[in-house]
Amino acid sequence: MIEGTCDARFAPVREAFAANFAERGERGAAVCVSVGGRVVADLWGGTAADDPSRARPWGPDTLVNVFSVGKGLSALLAARLMDDGRLDADAPVVRYWPEFGKAGKEALTVRHVLSHQAGLPALRRRMAPGTMLDHAAMAAALAEQEPWWEPGTAHGYHVNTFGFLLGEIVRRATGRTVGALLREEIAAPLAADVHIGLPHSEHHRVAEFGWQDAPPEDDRSGDLDDDRLMEYNAYFNPGGLSGMGVINTRAWREAELPSTNAHASARGVARVYTALAAGGGLNGTRVVSKDALAAATTEQVSGQDLVLRRPSRFALGFQLTQPERPFGPNPRSFGHFGAGGSLGFCDPDCGVAFGYVMNEMGPRWQNPRNRALMDALYASL
Repeated sequence: MIEGTCDARFAPVREAFAANFAERGERGAAVCVSVGGRVVADLWGGTAADDPSRARPWGPDTLVNVFSVGKGLSALLAARLMDDGRLDADAPVVRYWPEFGKAGKEALTVRHVLSHQAGLPALRRRMAPGTMLDHAAMAAALAEQEPWWEPGTAHGYHVNTFGFLLGEIVRRATGRTVGALLREEIAAPLAADVHIGLPHSEHHRVAEFGWQDAPPEDDRSGDLDDDRLMEYNAYFNPGGLSGMGVINTRAWREAELPSTNAHASARGVARVYTALAAGGGLNGTRVVSKDALAAATTEQVSGQDLVLRRPSRFALGFQLTQPERPFGPNPRSFGHFGAGGSLGFCDPDCGVAFGYVMNEMGPRWQNPRNRALMDALYASL
């Protein structure tokens, strides 16, 4: 049963959401859309359990792991820190993190990190399974490593390492973690239900993710050439890096992995992007200036991605709309997709903000469920 509210004009969104369950394998999900600052669709349905036979209905405040939607939240935080001078995009990383200046990384900048040009999408040295929960160990390994390509000469999606790199830069620059700053300076002022590092007191609200795959038991990297090793390690070094096999555990939920383990409701994601669609503020609360947001959403790279092996387009941490994977039809839309289909974005040209969260892993690239919702939204405008 689909619950929630939907403006009559946006009935196609409700219909597409229902069709996701009936036709596209949805297990549990929620979608929230605002236009011009007004919520026009706030819908949820399905089960919050990883086993469909268990009765645990999705609710309006259900949280779920949203994977790389957290990169968009982290990009907003970085824009805020640059806005007030706590971070400089063009500073070398070593200004904040001196130990990072090894193996040809002395001139690597914060901008390179935010735009996936750093050449550090994967760790070459094999790490013990579960090490992704130890931020200090991951940061130290990245500080020691030589880039896979010369920073600034190409781009490749830093699937998981983006969060460790930015997380350590932010920690060194401010003395605070990404999760703490997100909570204090963005989530709380906007009353947005988004988290990186979820307190145990909130775990009862979390939907179990129906992703039962376990990480590879054997290290397959020895049979790969350098390019394939980079791609493989981006997802599987250490074992469990992307949440595979551990996503429903207390340790995973409480850790801070800004690339991968943000937890949010659809309402929370939409709330953040409602502020961004309006230029960085909502109801008198401003989390980033218009100028800083414009700088953060200006294209930095576009074209063939060395990790994804397909086109990608990035600003300073935000994904930008592109023909192969659009955020609707308008050119200034920005946000971030998450593995399996979750999505947060806004379209400043028509004042749209969109949050979609779910707990059934779907296609990572062309996802029919989020695409159906976006198509229905724009057909209703």
